[in-house]
Amino acid sequence: MANARVKWRFNPPGAPHFGGLWEAVVKSTKHHLRRVLGGASLTYEEMVTLLTQVEACLNSRPLSALTDDPEDVSALTPGHLLIGAPITALPEPSLKDVPTGRLSRWQLLQQMRDQFWIRWHREYLQGLLTRTKWRQDTAAFRPGQLCLLLHENTPPTRWPLARITAVHPGNDGLIRVVTVKTSSSEFKRPITKLVLLPITSQEETDASR
Repeated sequence: MANARVKWRFNPPGAPHFGGLWEAVVKSTKHHLRRVLGGASLTYEEMVTLLTQVEACLNSRPLSALTDDPEDVSALTPGHLLIGAPITALPEPSLKDVPTGRLSRWQLLQQMRDQFWIRWHREYLQGLLTRTKWRQDTAAFRPGQLCLLLHENTPPTRWPLARITAVHPGNDGLIRVVTVKTSSSEFKRPITKLVLLPITSQEETDASR
């Protein structure tokens, strides 16, 4: 950890609310997991399997830009901190609309995982958008930042990662439009269509204090 220049920041004793951001993720996970499980009775092995898959989903969420390279639009995820690489899985057909009575035990677990992901990712990504809109000044948008590019016609899981390449202040000096570059194209978009990643947003807040 020292060789990688990792810096530890611990919460003060008796102040669990200092970790409100990740404690909110834990609460959200429990909330959706209870509703996905419902009245199902799982064996110990099945429960461990489902929790492991849910853990992989949560540890695949984007946190910040992986590098400072303006051409790189990959994101840092908790998986990078755990295994040194993004957590990936082989693609499987969705079972979310298949009646439960037609599923094997393994397929039932996969259906629960899919249902959990559908519920959780909507809340998480929309939460990022809300915090960015109401708690951040528009000056937080600057070239080099990594963000999600919002598309109304696609689900949040398909929003592409993009890097801001230029900002375009108006006559009053406020930034309302930026140029972003994805892995395949370059666009000019209003800042209302962008979602800054959580670590990026927090760094800007700390810098402004």
